[in-house]
Amino acid sequence: MDPVIIVGAGPVGLALSLALAAQGVPSVVLDEGTGKDEPRPARSVVLRADTAAMVERLGCTTLRDEGVRWVGWRGMRRRQVVRHLALDLGLGGTEEWSEDPASPSAPAAPLHIPQHALTRGLRDAISRQKLVELVTEARLDTIEQDRDGVVAHTRGPEGTWWRGSHLVGCDGARSTVRKLLGIRFPGRTAVERHAVAALRTELPWPGEALLHRQPSWRGAAEEITARPLPDGVWRIDWLLPPRGDLVTPDALVARIRETLAGWCDGVTPPYELIDTGVHTLHQRLARRWRVDRVLLAGDAAHLLGAVGTQGLDEGFRDVDNLAWKLALTWHHGASDRLLDSYQSERRSAVAHRLRAADQSLPVLRGGGGLRTYLPGAGRGHDALLTDGHVGRGPLGAPPAYPHSPLAPAPTEGRIPVGTPTGAPVEDVRVTAPDGTTVRLRDRLGQGRLLVLLVAPGTGVWDRRHWRGAGVMPRLEEAVRALPAKAEVLVTEAYPGAPAHAVLLVRPDGHLVAAFSGVRPEELYAAADAARGGSPTAEADSDEGPGTGTGAEAEAEPGSKAASAAGSAAGVSTGSDRTADMR
Repeated sequence: MDPVIIVGAGPVGLALSLALAAQGVPSVVLDEGTGKDEPRPARSVVLRADTAAMVERLGCTTLRDEGVRWVGWRGMRRRQVVRHLALDLGLGGTEEWSEDPASPSAPAAPLHIPQHALTRGLRDAISRQKLVELVTEARLDTIEQDRDGVVAHTRGPEGTWWRGSHLVGCDGARSTVRKLLGIRFPGRTAVERHAVAALRTELPWPGEALLHRQPSWRGAAEEITARPLPDGVWRIDWLLPPRGDLVTPDALVARIRETLAGWCDGVTPPYELIDTGVHTLHQRLARRWRVDRVLLAGDAAHLLGAVGTQGLDEGFRDVDNLAWKLALTWHHGASDRLLDSYQSERRSAVAHRLRAADQSLPVLRGGGGLRTYLPGAGRGHDALLTDGHVGRGPLGAPPAYPHSPLAPAPTEGRIPVGTPTGAPVEDVRVTAPDGTTVRLRDRLGQGRLLVLLVAPGTGVWDRRHWRGAGVMPRLEEAVRALPAKAEVLVTEAYPGAPAHAVLLVRPDGHLVAAFSGVRPEELYAAADAARGGSPTAEADSDEGPGTGTGAEAEAEPGSKAASAAGSAAGVSTGSDRTADMR
């Protein structure tokens, strides 16, 4: 079978290729550039705990080597510290946390890393993968679809035709794939602008991220953010006026000196300026994310990032959602409902995030709006910004899909647990089939459903004793009969779940359903719903769906593409090539 064609070799495209490879699906990544990224410390990304864990599962080692997890979050307004939070450096933190010092939970620490280091780590992981082919200097200019696949043409040293089962546009805000499909990309331009500098210095709060609103020194920006990077480097962002003047080098140096002096008792400490830039944030959402066998992900589908939200987080969540659905389709075939659910779930989640940012902007930037409903405007503003930057609430927490088209119908045996249906499951410790104890998050992303049994006391018994006792034999028999590949895991406890509860979890870690005990028929029905139902047989016809995008004016190349499409094996002569990597 033909590989998946991925257009774009940014972090989202590279991560998608690795996520597919982890599930046995080959891919071709078409990179318009040369495959080399210029080091830009001022261009960095913040990943929440869930997306950082996903990227680490894909084999990206630079997160640990060149990224920093914040040890704390500090919020200041004028001269006062108004919020100071300790952050959980492990993966046990939660997005639902309390600021009560007696509370056992703390927010999970975000991870901060230069984007070039993240991209290099993903490329290094791809270099160890046999199922991924990375092609540089390949610029897409044509897409055609038929009943069985997609044909794409790229310009480069030699024009090449590629044949794939599906094509995913991960080619950024100016996406060629989106334009060829004729998909509208409405939204707002330049909702926020920031001057950015990466510099090496010492600040009074090592390892902590800082958000300083309304600083007390004269001429300061309305809002300044400082976030640590390795080796004593900090990224500092100054919020700029919506229609301010251009940021000149002299003006930026003046901002740096004034800011450092303001934070260090009036004395500017020694610093080394490494990199600078201006970061402009837009908010846009593509009308459609799927046209037959072509899909969009990452910045090609959405742009966001205002008030602390993180666009790359959402791009990686696109990958996590789409990869297992494409893999199931590639290996076994699937109903249209499965791939349709990608757009339904992810577009709704991002739209919710954009609405939350839109509602917050007037509050935070002094335009009225919701501020009249907030008791204590300053306190409310700080809470909203903390949500966005730390990763909680509607601005930052991982999304849930309660209204997913893959949700099963209610049944008698369903029970509520601490995780709502459609939300990400808690990262509890589990016993895997081989007897090892791991985190639940470690078993995600492998293209199979997870069936989690809550069995208190199993930790004190040898596995060979309880494996064949109690409900385990009946549960394993039920799992073997499921319509999709699944794995049985056992945990001592799960929040809100009684003993012998059974949880069905999707490959991307979202809860499908929880049951009171082993209920084979209900478990089967829930698993069938999670895979989108039985694949529907398509009627034979002479013509496929054929969007014909980008090819109408090229009759001769189109014929050549059709010829290439008719052969799923081999490489044609000259400049025609079939991307067959089986």
